[in-house]
Amino acid sequence: MNERFYRALYRIRRVEEEVAKAYPSDKIKSPVHLSIGQEAVAVGVCEALKPEDIVFASYRGHAAYLAKGGDLNRMIAELYGRVTGCAKGKGGSMHLIDVAHGVMGSSAVVGTTIPNAAGYAYALKLRGSDALVAAFFGDGATDEGVFYESLNFAALKRLPMIFICENNSYAIHTHQNQRQAISNIAERAASFGIPAEVIADDVIAVYSAIDKAAKAIRSGAGGPFFFECMTYRWKEHVGPGEDYHLGYRSREEATKWIDNDQVRVAGERLRAPRRASIEAEVEAEIADAFAFAENSPFPSADELWKDVYGASTA
Repeated sequence: MNERFYRALYRIRRVEEEVAKAYPSDKIKSPVHLSIGQEAVAVGVCEALKPEDIVFASYRGHAAYLAKGGDLNRMIAELYGRVTGCAKGKGGSMHLIDVAHGVMGSSAVVGTTIPNAAGYAYALKLRGSDALVAAFFGDGATDEGVFYESLNFAALKRLPMIFICENNSYAIHTHQNQRQAISNIAERAASFGIPAEVIADDVIAVYSAIDKAAKAIRSGAGGPFFFECMTYRWKEHVGPGEDYHLGYRSREEATKWIDNDQVRVAGERLRAPRRASIEAEVEAEIADAFAFAENSPFPSADELWKDVYGASTA
């Protein structure tokens, strides 16, 4: 398990570091919201899921996409705006999808994938499926009304669903204590009759909690479950740089989170030769993915008229 966790954590970290490196070149054709520092949540959750399970993510969704098994080549090609991308180069970083691996999509609009996830979970229940749905969203999404409507519906229908709140304390540049009178989001979820728990920034703790919840759902005990996963983004809200100079947060605040870096912690559980081998394999995979994107064509002009709702007259 330690090797699997480290590979997943290291892979997400290094993919995003390479994205940050490529971003200033303008080869990446969309904004990027990096999850560097938040990897433990996605890995802990997705390692507890089965291949047939489903995830919905937010615009900071690189980690969830990769942790659930999303195709890396197609992800990087999507960021490059190439036709081989997972959304044919039309969606960019904030709209990653890989249906074959249960990644049903991420969205740039805060909170909008939460009801999508609840609807999918309802369909799974009606079909008698053994699969379940995990919905990732930030603490900012809990400011949205649709969050509470979805909690109520999921609790009412006892949906096979796990709510994953990635609480990094900030909605863009505004701290949670400036937006919410009660800071414990899990307590609010519990008021809907949903088992709710706060989890520290620890990949093993996240995995253990989600594994227990998933097994309970599959046993027929029903859902949903709610987890408020405490975490922290190291980079700016959007883009590859740091933003401590803006004054809304401090480097001192970030230090305790960086000192608890789950990629480093997981790596230290492995013997050095095995760790080096994993890292070499991941680095080769990442290099191949960027080469795949570089060598893929842009979509043709007629793609503008495809995959849209209205009938084309062109």
